[in-house]
Amino acid sequence: MDIYAFLQILLATFAATTAMTLFSYAISASFRELYKEPVLLIFLLDQIKIEVSNKSKARLAWMLHYLIGFIFVVIYHFLWINNILKLSLLNAVLLGSISGIIGILGWMILFRLADYKPKIDFKGYYIQLFFAHIIFGVVAALFYYLSLTIILIAKSNVTI
Repeated sequence: MDIYAFLQILLATFAATTAMTLFSYAISASFRELYKEPVLLIFLLDQIKIEVSNKSKARLAWMLHYLIGFIFVVIYHFLWINNILKLSLLNAVLLGSISGIIGILGWMILFRLADYKPKIDFKGYYIQLFFAHIIFGVVAALFYYLSLTIILIAKSNVTI
């Protein structure tokens, strides 16, 4: 992977994870429920007795949230560059849906392993999480495509 691909993945990760998180925060506020992934991660870190300050725990939760987004985008990148899936809106929705299912299963496992039962509407949380991941997939594909276009233009116009 060259530096351009890495930057492309980082840009797509940042945009997609941020869009997904903003959606979760908006739904959380709208329904007055706790559907905020970074906040739930902080509670999980508390539950597994991570002994750091609350500020450090919050930073760690946000870093984990974006790291997971990065892993998803790396997988998307692999699928796109190997022509397993075309870079298209339909496939972005498909990847987001699959990521949503993986995300739901992941949270179910985390809540069970940590023996953590937050006072949330789990059904509502999982439904919004599924749609948040569709937004993630679409925004990741969009920013991946846009950055690819910019990189191709830059490479064709810049000589070293």
